[in-house]
Amino acid sequence: MQTILGAGGTIATDLARELTAYTRKIRLVSRNPKKINDTDQLFPADLTRKEAVFQAVAGSEVVYLTVGFEYDLKVWQEKWPALMQNVIAACKQYQAKLVFFDNIYLYDRDHLGHMTEETPIRPTSKKGEVRARIVQMLLDDVKAGNLTALIARSADFYGPDNQKSILFETVYKNFGKGKKANWFADVTKKHSFTYTPDAAKATALLGNTPDAFNQVWHLPTAGNPLTGKQWIELFAEEMGVAPRYSVIPAFMLRLLGVFIPIMRELHEMVYLYDREYVFDSTKFEKRFSFRPTPYPQGVRASVQSGTKDSNPQALSSKS
Repeated sequence: MQTILGAGGTIATDLARELTAYTRKIRLVSRNPKKINDTDQLFPADLTRKEAVFQAVAGSEVVYLTVGFEYDLKVWQEKWPALMQNVIAACKQYQAKLVFFDNIYLYDRDHLGHMTEETPIRPTSKKGEVRARIVQMLLDDVKAGNLTALIARSADFYGPDNQKSILFETVYKNFGKGKKANWFADVTKKHSFTYTPDAAKATALLGNTPDAFNQVWHLPTAGNPLTGKQWIELFAEEMGVAPRYSVIPAFMLRLLGVFIPIMRELHEMVYLYDREYVFDSTKFEKRFSFRPTPYPQGVRASVQSGTKDSNPQALSSKS
């Protein structure tokens, strides 16, 4: 049995599909899980409850932690450490391997220009501190020999059916409404994005590769990342609109945060956009001979997916 904790999200959904290459016994766990494959086992559970976590993990050989809590610092501080503690304890009790799908928030902001698995951990945001804390919990148990686990780390991501991507929210949706795209801080800086189908395929592969455990892996991400301006132009080209955009400076995010909660949450993360953000997945690519999806191909698939239920006329009009 391979179990996905946090089923229903973009990564978890693609991961469930990819796991069929390795097993027909897949358990999907969330408050209201829905089948992705005909043979999926649905396990409704509130993962903020310790007993629910233990029940969900029982009988699992591999557990994938892909939970995505609300993007709110107080929620993260309250729920993430408790969840990680319970998942680790359950995996230890039932001798399950753990695969944790992670992000780059814990990295030193002064080393974002070339991120590898060896990049220094020095969080400089409150959300980054939460991520560093839960990662250290996992690594401590691995080092002590009490847990078999790996960290599958992604850059910011984008892809088909991914409405939580910042590219979807600030570029695709705005263009679809005939508005300018938005970008944060500096549109001239490079910014890597991981393509979600690649991330899911790689996570499934890692979870089913015994010698991949007890390591950190950067998930496959195309090299030579685009600048913010180039991302906007690529989406505009695929959507048939003019590449018009506005840049939102850091101080404006703070002001908007007074009225728009999500902007308040984004303010402390604006450093991800005011400098080069280059994510290196060479370790994974060499080990598994994997070629990440090129950005133009990924954007094309993302736009095609997003326009399935949209108004074609609205998306083809110049703005």
